[in-house]
Amino acid sequence: MTVLTIAVSLTAPSLANFFRGRSLDSEARKILALTHLGQSRAVSEGIPMELWLDSTRGAYGLEAEPSYETTDPRAQEFTVDSDMRIQVSLINNPAATMQSGATPAISANHPNVPRIRFLPDGSIADTSPQSFGVMSRDGSAIWLTQTRNRLSYAITNR
Repeated sequence: MTVLTIAVSLTAPSLANFFRGRSLDSEARKILALTHLGQSRAVSEGIPMELWLDSTRGAYGLEAEPSYETTDPRAQEFTVDSDMRIQVSLINNPAATMQSGATPAISANHPNVPRIRFLPDGSIADTSPQSFGVMSRDGSAIWLTQTRNRLSYAITNR
């Protein structure tokens, strides 16, 4: 019993880091899948879609642009774990010449939060963030960045 207690006490911290890293990776992959869904919905429905990122609330979601549909019955909203946060980088995006945390498009449902706007032709609007990431409490992060052709996002090591 003593040997088992010692073994558990030695492996518990490393297992905690392992599971925290897995949940961070899972959250980043969920957001990446949501970018693909937003792009697909924009093309198939023929209306712009917005993936909004609210770092203050630790929430993100996908919905049709409010100027086309006042309410989106297929809108989705998610929250990150309490020990994670979302960070958006507008630095490398020349079209995003505004205060951090705001985009030029006005969204009635989520004002003053960064948004990725997927256009009906499958492209990403120039005002969309260049990159954004999910950070854990211990400082590790996974970033999603626009690809070189600016047609999608990919997980990168920044």
